[in-house]
Amino acid sequence: MSYTISLFSINTKQKEQQSAQPDFFEKEENLEKFTPKQQSELENRLLKYQYKQVGNTNDGKRFEHADFGEAFLTDSGLYFLTSNDFDCIFEVGMTASEFTDTGEFAKYDVQAGGWEDI
Repeated sequence: MSYTISLFSINTKQKEQQSAQPDFFEKEENLEKFTPKQQSELENRLLKYQYKQVGNTNDGKRFEHADFGEAFLTDSGLYFLTSNDFDCIFEVGMTASEFTDTGEFAKYDVQAGGWEDI
């Protein structure tokens, strides 16, 4: 099993909180797209955190970290995937939280109850 933590634009968070749709994240049109600048900044931060780009798909870019798992950057979300190991979950969770420091992004952890409030 794996553990997923997501990063979305702050606008996606606001839309989801105002929505009554239980399947909000399953509909691509609900997710606000990152600007090219935001995508570039997220990619650069992943590289600074020692994630290495390992490939591209039609949907986005794949990254791997030697110790903590994978990250997948799409037009509208950054998805961290890790094992259920406590240390890995903690490290990936901290990384995702640190990526919200500009106020442009919001961390969503469905396993921990949803949006992180800072």
